[in-house]
Amino acid sequence: MSDGDEKYWYNLSTGEVEFGMLSAAVDRVGPFDTEADAARAPETLKERSRAWAEEDAADDAWSSSSLESGE
Repeated sequence: MSDGDEKYWYNLSTGEVEFGMLSAAVDRVGPFDTEADAARAPETLKERSRAWAEEDAADDAWSSSSLESGE
């Protein structure tokens, strides 16, 4: 049994929390240590996506300013 079998997962298709790797990998996100953490998966994904988008925008702005200043 792998570690993922003893963790919680969020099923993107059903919107339900599962214990263990019950669903196909394409349908689940995780693993999470607690059922509550898995239940918050949609919010966690949105927060991380927002943070990554902000980091990408900052990187793009830095790259653009470096090119414009000739660095």
